[in-house]
Amino acid sequence: MSLSSALNIAQMALKTTSRQTSVVSRNVADASNPDYTRRTATVVSTAPGARSLDIQRATNDLLFRQNLSALSSWAGQNALYTGMDRLDLAVNGVDNASSASTAIGKLQETLHLYATSPSNQNLGTSVIDAAKQVVRSLNEGASAIQAFRTQTDGEIATAVSDLNTLLSQFQAANTAVVSGTRSGTDVSDALDQRDALLKKIAEYVPVSTYTREANDMVITTANGTTLFETIPRTVTFSPSSGYAAGVTGNTVYIDNVPVTGGSGGNSDAAGKLAGLIQLRDGVASTMQSQLDEIARGLITAFAETSPPDPDLAGLFTWSGAPAVPASGTLVDGLAGQISVNSAMDPAAGGDVTKLRDGLNYVANPDHNAAFSKLLLQYSENLDKPMVFSADAGITIASSVTSYSANAIGWFQAIRQEASTAADTKEALAARTAEALSNETGVNIDTELSLLLDLEHTYQASARILNTVNQMLDELLRVAG
Repeated sequence: MSLSSALNIAQMALKTTSRQTSVVSRNVADASNPDYTRRTATVVSTAPGARSLDIQRATNDLLFRQNLSALSSWAGQNALYTGMDRLDLAVNGVDNASSASTAIGKLQETLHLYATSPSNQNLGTSVIDAAKQVVRSLNEGASAIQAFRTQTDGEIATAVSDLNTLLSQFQAANTAVVSGTRSGTDVSDALDQRDALLKKIAEYVPVSTYTREANDMVITTANGTTLFETIPRTVTFSPSSGYAAGVTGNTVYIDNVPVTGGSGGNSDAAGKLAGLIQLRDGVASTMQSQLDEIARGLITAFAETSPPDPDLAGLFTWSGAPAVPASGTLVDGLAGQISVNSAMDPAAGGDVTKLRDGLNYVANPDHNAAFSKLLLQYSENLDKPMVFSADAGITIASSVTSYSANAIGWFQAIRQEASTAADTKEALAARTAEALSNETGVNIDTELSLLLDLEHTYQASARILNTVNQMLDELLRVAG
């Protein structure tokens, strides 16, 4: 081997080692970056003394797809659970202190006291005050639910905007990958950016991908709707400025295909959008319906009867008074309409004794101060089974007091199930991310070991150069 050949080989080795060191150093520098994928510098000999460096990017398509699916499931479940936490506090308060069930319990207590001493108008006023608290709980609960739905609607609008932005960014990253692949340049950074964007997109909607020529990627949703193909498909949504009971929110469309919400506490909602839609049109709407049914049950329980005449609203009234809402029929927005009959409210100029004696049908025409029949009947009616609408999510026949408690139980059961599922799905997302990181991430110990090997290679190449230099110096000295 000639000295010039030895010199070329040593120079090429130094150049290759330098590039390998650069790759390893980059791995170490980005070891803490969860979106960075480990690079491996592979040396390929093409001719004696000639070498090229091929940079390979660690991948595991199966684990990556599993991680995308886990991210979607957790994002949808988390949106449901965190939303239910806020909704519970807004409607029922801390430890259900402001719930309709708690207020009805206090109303029944004041009724019992008034029935024991029906001549005491102060006790009658206490009943009216307790009834006002029940009305306030229902009115404010209904208002809180519709405010929550409006807020959730705004969150959906924000999520749609964010998703469209992510798709635009994905287009730029995908273009860089395709262009770099066709020109033969290293596209590792662009691939990392594209995968990172894909993870973020998966948090909003469940995704499936396939790669075409030149690393060109196509994204579809779980149901096959195209989300990205060369250009992003438009995700559209028209937010509402406010909500009324019984009104379904506007639909989110991906490429003109509607996005549906999830169902159940362990929700099948994949992605944040589906979780938010379930909150807005599922959980919150059902909770509103239950409040409406509680209001109907109260109006019915305190209705005045005089067969064969029709039942008429008594202590509790509504916009359709003096008629009483039909049995088993859901009246949307009734919880926001219910009020205390002003004819019995002393604060409104009414006469509290009409609660004892009767308003529409007078049961105590002589105004006997010891008359308690109606008061006892009202208290019994609160515990008397009646028919509630199955559309409100609770199908068992029960009394007003039981139904109001069952409504809390229904919500808390779903909330607990949502909490458990959120923890499980978060753990799955973390485990798949960890497994993916173990396969494609950077191990500092491994990289430092490679650096030591490269240092030895560098030293060997440097010794060759030094030896060639000494030999050339000797030749020049002899020639001189």
